[in-house]
Amino acid sequence: MQELADNSLKNEPLDAETVKFEKINTQIYQDSQSASWYVANEIASLIKQKQDQGQKAVLGLATGSTPTKVYDYLVQFHKEGRLSFKNVVTFNLDEYFPMEPDSIHSYVRFMNEHLFDHIDIEPHNVHIPDGSLSKEEIRKYCLDYEEKIQNVGGIDIQVLGIGRTGHIGFNEPGSSLKSKTRLVRLDRVTRLDAASDFFGEENVPRRAITMGVGTIMEAKRIIIMAWGEGKAPIVQQAVEGEIKESVPATFLQHHKNCDFVLDDAASSYLTRVKTPWLVSECEWDEKLIKTASIWLSGKLDKAILKLTNEDYNEHGMGNLIAEVGSAENINLSVFNQLQRTITGWPGGKPNADDSQRPERAQPYPKTSLIFSPHPDDDVISMGGTLLRLVDQGHDVHVAYQTSGNIAVFDDEVIRFLDFATDVQKDNKDLRKKFKEVRKFLANKKPGELDSPEIQEFKGLIRKGEALAACRYCGVSEKNAHFQNLPFYETGAVRKKPLSEEDVQITYDLLNKLKPHQIFAAGDLSDPHGTHRVCLDVIFKAIQRLVDEGSNWIRNCYVWLYRGAWQEWDIADMEMAVPIGPKDMSRKINAIFKHQSQKDSAMFPGNDKREFWERAEQRNKDTARRYNQLGMAEYEAMEGFVRYHFQ
Repeated sequence: MQELADNSLKNEPLDAETVKFEKINTQIYQDSQSASWYVANEIASLIKQKQDQGQKAVLGLATGSTPTKVYDYLVQFHKEGRLSFKNVVTFNLDEYFPMEPDSIHSYVRFMNEHLFDHIDIEPHNVHIPDGSLSKEEIRKYCLDYEEKIQNVGGIDIQVLGIGRTGHIGFNEPGSSLKSKTRLVRLDRVTRLDAASDFFGEENVPRRAITMGVGTIMEAKRIIIMAWGEGKAPIVQQAVEGEIKESVPATFLQHHKNCDFVLDDAASSYLTRVKTPWLVSECEWDEKLIKTASIWLSGKLDKAILKLTNEDYNEHGMGNLIAEVGSAENINLSVFNQLQRTITGWPGGKPNADDSQRPERAQPYPKTSLIFSPHPDDDVISMGGTLLRLVDQGHDVHVAYQTSGNIAVFDDEVIRFLDFATDVQKDNKDLRKKFKEVRKFLANKKPGELDSPEIQEFKGLIRKGEALAACRYCGVSEKNAHFQNLPFYETGAVRKKPLSEEDVQITYDLLNKLKPHQIFAAGDLSDPHGTHRVCLDVIFKAIQRLVDEGSNWIRNCYVWLYRGAWQEWDIADMEMAVPIGPKDMSRKINAIFKHQSQKDSAMFPGNDKREFWERAEQRNKDTARRYNQLGMAEYEAMEGFVRYHFQ
C-alpha cells in the first residue's frame, strides 16, 4: 500500500508528560482525509496479511459521515487492483429499529452505497443487524449475532466513530462495560443529530439494535475516529476523562490496543493541543504567546494588561517569562495585537494610515464579494459587516452558492402556490399543477425525495427571501448571484462530490467581478457538509486564478467568517467588526426576511434556538470576551480570519 505523506501526521510519540493526560493512544492528522488514508491503509494491510496466511480478516464496521472517506479509499484500492475482499468477513455495529433494509435511511443501504456494491466481498460474509424483525425475534437474533462473531474468531479491527453523548455504536450513556448486542432506546441528543438525515427529529426511530460495549471491547484492535470541532469536547472527555458509564467511549481506556485517530479540529480540546505549556516546555512563537495569554486571562478573569509574572509562572509558563523578560512586555504585545484586529471599516478606511489595520485603505470603494453557502448564511454570520460595507459605499455582491431547497418545509410550497393560484384565478394550468403538487405532498413519506418540480419551487422560495434580504440591506438585486452549484442539487441530504462544473461557475464569477475582497464561510473542519464543499470550490477556483498568474487575485484579500454553528477563537481572529445596537437590530431584521427558516428550521442541528438568536448571542459573546481581555466594550462583534493562498 502507498504510504502516507510525511507531513500528514501531526503528532510525535507521546512523552511521559502527555501520557499523564491522555489515557488512549491518540494520533492527530492535519485533516480528515489524511487520517482516513491512514486508517484505510491499516485495514488494507490486515486484509493482505490474512490473505497471505490463508485466513479470514474480520472487520467491525461503522456508519455515519466519519468513516465514509475510509470506505472511499478501500474502494479505490480494490478498483486499482491492489486489494481483494474475498477473505473479508464484516459485522456492522448497529441499525435503526424498526428499519426496512431497502429504506433510504437503512444502514444496509448505506453500506452498499459506500462500500459493498463496489468491492468483491462475498455476500454471505456481510452481517448487518436486521431492523425489520419483529420485537419478539430480536433477543434470539442478537444472541445469534454474538455467536457468529465468535465462530469466525472474533473481530480483528473494529472501526468506530463517537457521538456527541460519547456513545460508541448506539451504546448510549448508561450502557455497561459488559453489555452485548441488544435493542436499545436512543438518547434525545443522538436522535437530534440524526434529524437532518430523516428530514425532521419526529421521523428518527426511537430505538436501534447495537453491538454492546462488551462486544466492542472484545475486538483485537479498535480504531475510533472523530473529525471537526463539534467532536472536540467529547473527544477530550473520552481520552483524558474518568471512566464512567455516562460517557461510554471512556471504556476504551481499558482496551490494550485502541487508537483514537483525529483531525486537527477534533483534537483542539486535548491538553497537549489547547494548552501545551501545561504538558511540557514549549517553543514560543507569536501565535502561541497570544493564545497562552488569552487563555490565562480567561482562566484568572483578569484583563491582559493586569497579568503578572506570578500568574504566568504558576500556570506553566515560567519559561516564557524567562525568554521574554517580563509579563508587562508580553501583555503589551498581545494587547496591541488584539487592538489592531478591531475595525469599524471592514472594507478599509479611506485616507487613513492602514499599517495597523486589518484591511487596506485603497482602493476605495472596493468590490466586495460575499459567498453564502445557503441563502441566509450571509446575514446570519456576517450581516453586521455586510451592512457596514454597504453603508460605507462599497460595491457589495452576494453569491448564493446553493439553492438551499431541501431546507424548506412542504407547507411553504402549498402556501406560495395557494397565493399564486389566487392571483391567477383563470390560469387552469397553474391550478392543475397545484393539484398535482398537493397530491404528491399528501402522499409523501418521511425522507422521500421531492420531485424536481417541487425542488425548483422550494429553491425559488429561498431565492425570493434572499432578494428581500438584499433589498433590506441595500444590496442591489443585480448584485445577487444565484449559483445553484450542481453538487448540491440532489434533493437529498447527501450531496454529490464537487465537480469541475462547480469550480468553473465560481471561477467565472470571480473573473467577471475581480473583487478586491472576498468573504467566505470558513467552516474548515466540516468534512462532509455543504459549507465544507462550498469552501473547497472557492479555494480551487482561487488557486486556478493564482496558477494562471492573474494579477488581481494576488491583490485580493480573502476573509473567512464562521457559519451559524460556531465562532472563531479570539486568538485566531484577525479582524473583529463591532456592531452597535442599531446595526444588531438591522442584522436581525435581515435574517427575518428568510421566513421559511423562521420559527423552526428543517435542520436546526443541536441548538433549538432560532438562527437569529444564535447569531445575536454569539456576536455578543465575542464582544464580551474582547471586553474581558481589556478592550473597549461593544454591543456585539463579528470575527474573521484571513486566508493566505499560495
